[in-house]
Amino acid sequence: MAASMRLGRRAAVTALRLITQSTITPHSRGIAQVRARRSEPWAGCAFRHLSRSPRACGVAPLQVQMPALSPTMEEGNIVKWLKREGEEVAAGDALCEIETDKAVVVMESSEDGVLAKILVPEGSRGVRLGTLIALMAAEGEDWKQVEIPVPVVATPTPAPPTVAPPTAAGPAPPLAPALKQLRLSPAARHILDTHGLDPRQAKATGPRGLITKEDALKLLSQGDGERPSAAVPPSVLPSAPPTAPPSAPPTAPPTGRPSYPPLSVPGKPGAPGTFTDVTASSVRRVIAQRLTQSKRSIPHAYASVDCDLGAVIRLRKQLAAENIKVSVNDFIIKAVATSLREMPEVNVMWAADGPQPLDSIHISVAVATPRGLMTPIIRDAASKGLQEIAATAKALAQKARDGKLLPEEYQGGSFSISNLGMFGLSEFSAVINPPQACVLAVGGLRAELRLREGLQTQLQLLTVTLSSDGRLVDEELASRFLQCFRSHLERPQP
Repeated sequence: MAASMRLGRRAAVTALRLITQSTITPHSRGIAQVRARRSEPWAGCAFRHLSRSPRACGVAPLQVQMPALSPTMEEGNIVKWLKREGEEVAAGDALCEIETDKAVVVMESSEDGVLAKILVPEGSRGVRLGTLIALMAAEGEDWKQVEIPVPVVATPTPAPPTVAPPTAAGPAPPLAPALKQLRLSPAARHILDTHGLDPRQAKATGPRGLITKEDALKLLSQGDGERPSAAVPPSVLPSAPPTAPPSAPPTAPPTGRPSYPPLSVPGKPGAPGTFTDVTASSVRRVIAQRLTQSKRSIPHAYASVDCDLGAVIRLRKQLAAENIKVSVNDFIIKAVATSLREMPEVNVMWAADGPQPLDSIHISVAVATPRGLMTPIIRDAASKGLQEIAATAKALAQKARDGKLLPEEYQGGSFSISNLGMFGLSEFSAVINPPQACVLAVGGLRAELRLREGLQTQLQLLTVTLSSDGRLVDEELASRFLQCFRSHLERPQP
């Protein structure tokens, strides 16, 4: 019975094979192969369409990076965003305000699109050049589906394991590994060691987990009841002096002064030995760097001369009667520019291969601002009239105080003027602004009685001091320039 059933199944399979071979013709087999080849690219088409869909993978963003807005800029601060997420942006529109090492500059967009994501918020400081600060979506794309790149985190290279030398004292106490991670300032370490306090009980408020002097004093002021009973061995602290902590806090000296100084309070005078950290702005750091570079690399030479401003004062009164307002500094700018035009050998700068003559006369005028000293430039001052110089200087000074100077308004000067006469200084010396060769320091106006042609005459004198680069302008050339400057200042032209 079983044998007959097996034979029946084999016969049925053989018959089906014969029927299939007889129905499939070469033509039908070719059509089937063509259809199979055509359907191969569409295999898994639903998945491929889904993977390319913006809703599934997102929209490729237009990256906005921190730009270099000045030649010496290495990092910047985001002052304010002028566009919000979802707002349309056209090429040339203002995106944000960035504080550089010189001023607050408006960053403009170079693309059309929509501001999709702000990655660096307002108030961020020390943003390095090239850092991704925002993302934009192109026109016609859904800005809400913009892909946000994953920030690249640098993986620190693990330090090679150090093998501790065998010691007979046995394993280290369990407290040592935890205390190796503590960072203490020298003052905090001294206070903790002196009073036998556990540094683990102090709350670190310094940068990167540093326990500061104030943190140690706060721990000390908690009282005897809250102090730890067991002092930490000094040998466990990093680089701590091996001194044994005292068993009890020291008593107050006979003078009545407490054993430790009180905490400093902002806005109030601190006790002796206290201080307050002040964070330097980007402008202050660059000023300090350039002043140090100037005094270290430029041989400064100084020469002074007194100028009689009687004619200037009389001309100012005549112009004021005609409702034309000019300052003494405007006369000085005009006299310097005219002197540089007559003595082009002073209008030079030091380059890598030596002296380099300048074909333009651009006067940098120092302006004191809350951010530091700024030097806006009056371009082509020798070809400008006195009234035009006054209007330009006033507008640039106001922009400098507001932090709105553009890079081209403070870069590229050939000669600097610093006037501190309004602060009551009779005379002073200024530091050269590299790569310039000279800076003229202007003191205050003073009245003096002097003999002229046998008569005692009251003069309105002004002392100016020229700081010059000794490699370019020696003493003889500086003296001739000051004589030329004095002649133009004492005989002003409206």
